[in-house]
Amino acid sequence: MNTITFSGVLPQVFSSNPPDRSAVWMQDISFERGKSYLVEADSGRGKSTMCSYMTGYRHDYTGTIMFDQTDVRSLSRAQWTDIRRHVVSCLYQDLRLFPELTVIENIEIKNRLTRHIDAATISSWLEELDIAEKRDTPVRQLSVGQQQRIAIIRALCQPFSFLLADEPVSHLDDACAQATARLITREASRQGAAVIATSIGRHLPLSYDKEIKL
Repeated sequence: MNTITFSGVLPQVFSSNPPDRSAVWMQDISFERGKSYLVEADSGRGKSTMCSYMTGYRHDYTGTIMFDQTDVRSLSRAQWTDIRRHVVSCLYQDLRLFPELTVIENIEIKNRLTRHIDAATISSWLEELDIAEKRDTPVRQLSVGQQQRIAIIRALCQPFSFLLADEPVSHLDDACAQATARLITREASRQGAAVIATSIGRHLPLSYDKEIKL
């Protein structure tokens, strides 16, 4: 997949009071593979909703979303499962980790499905994001920032054409944010993938091809 296109899309929750001056809602906009995008918005403007539309977990909108030439409303459940496993990876704002499982167990849940990354690479990513010493620690015992780094690694444990990162550095200090940006940039470049990052202010420190006001 090379392009995700929004045409006249508006979440139903905004139907009675459409947001003004949005570059996404009720507009025509395309996200292209291989490019990086920063989507900035205040809280409540629909950043997480946009990500949910692109991963097929929500369909409560008017307008059209296209994956290349395919209207996403025509996709079957099996097709969506394949897309989430091989085409679109998402780092969710609420992280969606399993608190009773350890760090490595949370990562391996994804990697066992995709068999995309070897154990040595995962270990090197844990070192790179300064979380290796927590490898066998239950996630519930970690800080939110530490959990965010685990969720980032897990999101990279699959092939993808588009990486959605919903406020990926909101709980990270500057050093961790920079390390995260380097890792994401390297993996996206290796796969020729797009990065679509959202932010309410502090954003993933990448060089963006386009900055968008949601």
